Amino acid sequence: MTDQMQAGTVAITGHEGAELEAYLARPLGDRPRGGVVVIHHLPGYDEGTKQITRTFAARGYAAILPNLYSREGKGVSPDDQAAAARAKGGVPDEQLVGDVAGAAAHLNSLEGANGRVGVIGYCSGGRQSFLAAVSLDLDAAVDCYGAFVVKEPPAEFPLKAGPLVSRAADLSCPLLGLFGEDDQFPAPDEVAELDAELTRLGKEHEFHSYPGAGHAFFSVERTAYRPEAAVDGWKRIFDFYGRHLAS
Repeated sequence: MTDQMQAGTVAITGHEGAELEAYLARPLGDRPRGGVVVIHHLPGYDEGTKQITRTFAARGYAAILPNLYSREGKGVSPDDQAAAARAKGGVPDEQLVGDVAGAAAHLNSLEGANGRVGVIGYCSGGRQSFLAAVSLDLDAAVDCYGAFVVKEPPAEFPLKAGPLVSRAADLSCPLLGLFGEDDQFPAPDEVAELDAELTRLGKEHEFHSYPGAGHAFFSVERTAYRPEAAVDGWKRIFDFYGRHLAS
């Protein structure tokens, strides 16, 4: 753990050369370190996800949170950007992959980078973490209750996204999945189906499902927060990245 870090807003290059706002946090010092791309949830680029980014820096990683809704306008509040992006059904998959690739490249350009990069995402970002891991050459991926990897969203759901399970053979790195047994998006049967498919393909992965926890159990600002599940989840994340992102 370290309490010495540098954190703040930077500009990075995303899909098709777009300039994106991003929040970068990294520990001070010249020790070689891995990097983590943090993918925010559908509500958007918010303070809670910035705190998560700083948590990784405190653990010795350079972490970056790209604002996936940057294209909704400079000078527009993050809440308004998020509302505009949600009205469009979220971020197109191809654009997400390009933005994560740009964020990973930024991490690898930093002094002290060891060339290893992982991704983590929550809710819609969990699905996008899986998407990044089947589209890019990464070293580790964490999916925190990512919905619609296995099934289509309901017709009334704001997110326009298709299943990704057919691309499981392309998984480029070990995958950690953290889920709530009371969640419906994804429901336990979807988690089991993805687990079975990855096992069939011989893909390195580990899934953990928490009883009494539903969707967004990591979110300390929500009533969905479940301390026991979140504390254990964080331990598993740090252990997983410790094994796969260390020099």
